Amino acid sequence: MMMTLGYFVFSRKTVPFQSTEQTMPWRHPSNARVNARPVSQFLGPGDESLTLSGVLVPEITGNDLTLGLLVKMADKGTPYPLIDGTGKVYGHYVIEKISRSRSAFFDDGAPRKIEFSIELKRVDEQDLPGLLQLTSSINLLRDLRNL
Repeated sequence: MMMTLGYFVFSRKTVPFQSTEQTMPWRHPSNARVNARPVSQFLGPGDESLTLSGVLVPEITGNDLTLGLLVKMADKGTPYPLIDGTGKVYGHYVIEKISRSRSAFFDDGAPRKIEFSIELKRVDEQDLPGLLQLTSSINLLRDLRNL
């Protein structure tokens, strides 16, 4: 297991990512002053994001169906806990964007190569009402089985 996002497990057999890019900004807005330099104020952390990128080769690992599971999760708009294979908990994230490009096609139009990028945005605890609602979890599992 490389990482989990809620119920989805990133592994060599599903969606193995080759790179991650984490952005952790801090907010320092400034106010103009007369005859002096602007003054800034530290307001705390900004919007943290994580991007997972990689290449799938369906003959070896992963395919459009495994990426489809992530699309279904994104359609829900639900925050999911993100935990890497070492046990590090990153927090709760929503899927903001999934990009796919397909190339090197078989005769039937199926891609031999799928490049992907998944953009995740961290959401704070106050943004998580109902995260652990059992009905939401049951509905997501039901949707994932119906793919």
